[in-house]
Amino acid sequence: MITTANSPLFEVCLDSVASAIIAEKTGGKRIELCAGLMEGGITPSAGLISTVKAKTSLPIMVMIRPRGGDFCYDDDEFEAMLEDIKLCHNLKVEGVVFGVLLPNGSVDKVRTARLVEAAKPMLVTFHRAFDMVKDPFQALEDIISIGGIQRILTSGCERSAYEGLDTLVELSKRAQGRIIILPGAGISERNVNKIVTAMNATEVHVGAGGTKESSMEFRNPYCSMGYAISAPEYALKITSSSKLGGMLQKF
Repeated sequence: MITTANSPLFEVCLDSVASAIIAEKTGGKRIELCAGLMEGGITPSAGLISTVKAKTSLPIMVMIRPRGGDFCYDDDEFEAMLEDIKLCHNLKVEGVVFGVLLPNGSVDKVRTARLVEAAKPMLVTFHRAFDMVKDPFQALEDIISIGGIQRILTSGCERSAYEGLDTLVELSKRAQGRIIILPGAGISERNVNKIVTAMNATEVHVGAGGTKESSMEFRNPYCSMGYAISAPEYALKITSSSKLGGMLQKF
């Protein structure tokens, strides 16, 4: 794969060792490591973090999210986030990814600042909790004012970055180099070039998700390990080398 000086950095969101290895071999340059991608990503286990770190050389940004659902956390959940950040220090990862909101839809500046302080000197991304705020432009200024946060991962408050492109462009203009606006959600070979060009983006966040057939030969049709509505038991999610490679070849 050939890249140029103008190629954006591709961060690949994934939840397995196999996907991490594929991402590195294909040309990804950073990993956002999660568990539970069906829930939008939650904190991965220590075992997964350490194994991905051992099997790849890519910088790892670890999701700090104690559960699925909204981003307004109780005291116990917040304590768990602080403990997970301590764990990430011990595992010597590149950085952490989190977001905390108040019930009124604004950034929880107090708790976010505490998480940032706990994370130092690791890098910090404010994740797509940003897409659930009431006023994204005020949220941008709030996050910048906290300090210590290098980037905001956002779809422009829409279901996909392509749909939110106008907001992403405006966020990039208002950021004025004070923070990186990292576009993510629904980015594919068909739209990645337009999104990157419109924003003049230096980084892009992609899933490049595919499926891999389970190696299980016996399959119990009467039992499922997830909720009634969940991912198929025997279609394993994995990073698609062809999808990721197709996006990389656009630059």
